[in-house]
Amino acid sequence: MKIKLLFSAVILFLCTLGFRGYAANFFQQDTTKKDTSKTQVAAPPAPQDTTRQKIITGIVVDEKSLPVPGVGIKSASGKSAVTDAAGKFSIPAGPTEMLSFSYLGYTAQSKAAGNGNAPLTIRLVPSEGVNLQDVVVVGYGTLDKKEVTSAVAHVDSADFRQSGSRNALDLIQGKVAGLQITRTGGSNPNSGVGIQLRGVTSVTGSQSPLIVIDGIPGGNLDLLQQDDIQSIDVLKDGSGAAIYGTRANAGVILITTKKGKPGPAKFDYSSYVRREYLYRRPDFMTASELRARIASGELERTDYGHTSDFFNDLVNNNNISQNHNLALSGGSDNTSYRASLNFRDLQGFAKENGRQEYGIRLNLNQKGFDNKLLAQINLTTTFNKANQLGGGGWEDQFKRNPTLSNYNDDGTFYFENTSTNQFARLLQETNKRQQQTSSVDTKVDYEIVPGLKASIFGAVQRNSYIDGEYRAVNGEYSIENDIYKGGGYARRNTVLEQNFSVEPTLEYRTTFAEDHSLTGIAGYSYRYEVFEGFNANNLGFLNDLFDENNLNAGNQLAAGKAGLGSYKNDNTLIAFFGRINYSYKGRYFVQAIYRREGSSRFGVNNKWGDFPAFSAGWTISEEEFMKDNKFINYLKLRAGFGVTGNSGINNYSSLVTLGTGGVYLYPDGQYRETYGPDRNPNPDLKWEKKKEYNVGLDFGLINNKLSGSLDVYNRVTQDLLDNYDSPQPPYIRGSIYTNVGTISAKGIELALNYKAITNDNFTWSVDFAGSTTSNRLDSYSNDTYKRDNLFLGDIGGYGALGTAIRTYEGGKLGEFWGKKFAGFTEDGKWLFYNRAGEKVRNDDINNSPDRDVTDYGVIGNGIPKYYLSLANNFSYKNFDFRIFLRGKFDYQILNTTAISYGNKISGDNLLNSTFDKYAEIDDTYMYSDYYMENGSHLKIDEVTLGYRFGLKSKFIRNFRVYATGQNLATITGYTGNDPDFVSDTGLAPGIDGRGPYPSTRSFLMGLTIGF
Repeated sequence: MKIKLLFSAVILFLCTLGFRGYAANFFQQDTTKKDTSKTQVAAPPAPQDTTRQKIITGIVVDEKSLPVPGVGIKSASGKSAVTDAAGKFSIPAGPTEMLSFSYLGYTAQSKAAGNGNAPLTIRLVPSEGVNLQDVVVVGYGTLDKKEVTSAVAHVDSADFRQSGSRNALDLIQGKVAGLQITRTGGSNPNSGVGIQLRGVTSVTGSQSPLIVIDGIPGGNLDLLQQDDIQSIDVLKDGSGAAIYGTRANAGVILITTKKGKPGPAKFDYSSYVRREYLYRRPDFMTASELRARIASGELERTDYGHTSDFFNDLVNNNNISQNHNLALSGGSDNTSYRASLNFRDLQGFAKENGRQEYGIRLNLNQKGFDNKLLAQINLTTTFNKANQLGGGGWEDQFKRNPTLSNYNDDGTFYFENTSTNQFARLLQETNKRQQQTSSVDTKVDYEIVPGLKASIFGAVQRNSYIDGEYRAVNGEYSIENDIYKGGGYARRNTVLEQNFSVEPTLEYRTTFAEDHSLTGIAGYSYRYEVFEGFNANNLGFLNDLFDENNLNAGNQLAAGKAGLGSYKNDNTLIAFFGRINYSYKGRYFVQAIYRREGSSRFGVNNKWGDFPAFSAGWTISEEEFMKDNKFINYLKLRAGFGVTGNSGINNYSSLVTLGTGGVYLYPDGQYRETYGPDRNPNPDLKWEKKKEYNVGLDFGLINNKLSGSLDVYNRVTQDLLDNYDSPQPPYIRGSIYTNVGTISAKGIELALNYKAITNDNFTWSVDFAGSTTSNRLDSYSNDTYKRDNLFLGDIGGYGALGTAIRTYEGGKLGEFWGKKFAGFTEDGKWLFYNRAGEKVRNDDINNSPDRDVTDYGVIGNGIPKYYLSLANNFSYKNFDFRIFLRGKFDYQILNTTAISYGNKISGDNLLNSTFDKYAEIDDTYMYSDYYMENGSHLKIDEVTLGYRFGLKSKFIRNFRVYATGQNLATITGYTGNDPDFVSDTGLAPGIDGRGPYPSTRSFLMGLTIGF
């Protein structure tokens, strides 16, 4: 009911704005003066000559002079025709007879037939409002927006966020309804993002959408720079994602990079510089506050005489990040190219925490054989040098007594066993990564006959990196470790990941019987992945001369205390797939998909799976009964069903594998390693399968001022994979990886665009995205394997408090189960309610995992019920201004910082709230709803002001400068860390850590210039 009211309110508000504009135009007409002297009678239309008909021919093109197939043509005498695949038409008509041309997304036109001596050329003009000619990437091809029958979101580069992305998906955070992108690492340049689309779809398998970059499934996001991305499309439902089969269970994100186009040589340069400032930090006592508490008798602590801000000691107060991208493009009708060079230096808010990247990207397109052949080559490589030492250790700094110092009196670093001197660690250790990520792909298209095209696509991706870590011989780790004291520590790790893909396809397009359009594609897909790595570490170094570059200089290899390991594994995926798109009169649309796929990861009895999908669309606004409707300009109904799978599990999961069992003395007197099975085989292991229904509505109202889409979905994932207890015998090991459970999600998504004002000098538009999802674990047992719950979300900190999340069969995901707070005794001891509603001491609480007897109950849910975003876009002459708000609502967060550091029994530094909000506590650490807080928040996420110079120069095509502020303000009642950085994806959301990366506010200055 709440979401209905919320969405209704949004629609009503925007409709009201639209009506105001509509009404203003209407009532501004002068209706007070009437000419009553004479009654005006409209003259009848001139008669049209239809007696001497000829065959009139011609072509219809769009605003780019490209032919438009499927355009409806009607003559005054009632004859009709449709343009063919080349945009050409023929229709019988008299010389003065008017011909009408209509096509969805364009303004209808009329023209006299003429004498037929020369072909007519009709140029269509796009209608205002809904742009139905946007090209949407749907996997192995594209569709016009008007042809889409599944739930697809399209975000063009003009709508990307402008605060300087650390990850390509940062560009669309909050832009797509139903897509959650959470940066739990904050502004840490070496952190990734949590991605989830329409809820959780798996327990142990992949829960993130498949990333496809320029047709390469499983694309590496490290290869992308924000200035090289043209658009991002999201396949939300199964009816669209089924074309990718077993990797599409959690949806598909398709990223298209910019390509070369025919034309004169162009140079485009873009750049920005950014600075991070502290926005929010936990309110721990300062040295002066601690001394005041000691003096008042509120706290017993030792004053060591110093005044330290250990948190600030880790902060890089001079951080400046920068990005530079230079692109070159151009070419002829037969050959076009685009190349870009990128340098990015991202400095973290933390010391010794940064990332430098150098990248190059090349696109080359070549036509031949009378334009029947098109060859495309894409090459990209990125070099990354990352400093991974800093970025952590915040909890250690918060909890240290602020009257201590980082140094002893003699100038050496001060160490203690209760915490780590993180400041010293940054000066005495190194942890760095050297990485190269590369991708090469080639696609060749050949038109066999008009409408029939054969293609072959091949790609190779390679990701390799070397991690090196060293800890000095006089460092804290070296002095305090129990293996070899005073000997330092060195580690080296190498990883190589390679992916090989080949995909031949055959595509056929035709228009027949005037009103029918058909497109079909069939193909084969082969993908091979191989992963390998090596790692080694050692201790007992005499000095720090070699760092990690001479591991054998340590002396613990012979003692058996050094580490050594390596691995290699691979998998193969093969698929046959096809898709058919059919349309009738550009009004009725049908899409059917089938994919049959086999994976080496699954059991011998279930290597192959089938993934069908079907969807249909009906453009209601094109019907005759809607022609005179002035309020509804565009209305399209969509419905679809699709089956997808999940192959995101470990390699060899279905096979028995051998593991080492220790070194033993053999009869010949030699010590040798032993081996034995470490996994039960499961020949019946199969795909998780998700079946999804989606119904959607696309609309344009009030002269297309208000447009948007509404989607309702229901998805069920069957045959969930997890480890279950197995009987011995017949099995060798005590657990088996198998298919058992079911998980479901249902929800609503709404996307709106409102063009509030559009004139020559000033425009204002509003974009809104909202969604709600309900996720449940429907079943987790069957006749063979029994389990009715999942316990997740380790609380950590003091008190060994266990896990916070319990998900039972039939229950909602993300539920916090814990004790229900009932107050304190007079001496400050905890009281809780038992299941009978009685106040009891903690010792009397039944904490059984059985939900039928436990005194634990549902005390919150860490999954936001509502996600909302709102963007206001303004332009005035050469100025542009955008303000973007984003929020999460109706959910709870567990404040673990308060659990550990809001209790006076701790010997560490404490939160100031210990002495007011938590002052009554005089007892041990406890997990209960006492520490659950409302996580709802609204964030002013991004504000951008730009100016485009109108230079009259033959050398400069465009020149824009802009300034952006990010994370400017957060409206929330939550008292912990930034609620936006608390994980809201996966199975254990809503647990706020005790030392996350600090929340920062950033300011950015950028420019783009084209020559």
